[in-house]
Amino acid sequence: MINTTATEYKEVISLCKDIFIKKTKDYGTAWRILRLPSITDQIFIKAQRIRSIQEKGTQKVADDIRSEFIGIVNYSIIALIQLQLQAQDNQNMDLDPEQVEKLYNQEVDTTIQLLLNKNHDYGEAWREMRVSSITDIILMKLFRVKQIEDNSGKTVISEGVDANYRDMINYAVFCLIKLK
Repeated sequence: MINTTATEYKEVISLCKDIFIKKTKDYGTAWRILRLPSITDQIFIKAQRIRSIQEKGTQKVADDIRSEFIGIVNYSIIALIQLQLQAQDNQNMDLDPEQVEKLYNQEVDTTIQLLLNKNHDYGEAWREMRVSSITDIILMKLFRVKQIEDNSGKTVISEGVDANYRDMINYAVFCLIKLK
């Protein structure tokens, strides 16, 4: 089953990346202006909309929840790229699409390895979970990130924001696989 998961994961990421790169060509890297808490809040808006639609059973805006999960994947990758570029003290706001794609791929490679390791240990438990439960876990991860951000990035015993963003990517991918 793990090989199936890796294949399904790569298919979903391919779709997310295609949208991300096309938007980069349309908008450039305007997202580079966002501070990490703003990216976290953007992901929160998407996750909260998903939960609201799940609870109400209806929606009034045409975008379906699949597009919101894709947004969670892509904004989480934006957050990881921003973390990486901040660490390099790179003030260049404009990145060309090829550079963006390289950074995107680096973050995906690290994140899929985390998925495969956790999937091995947890035995594909996510396949038995409800999409609504996974949505709640994404929201919990967001509240954790917000708390870490409010603590100036310091934690006593917990993982940092990067691990939480990677988990959100993986959970959103799980939902996209389940919603196929």
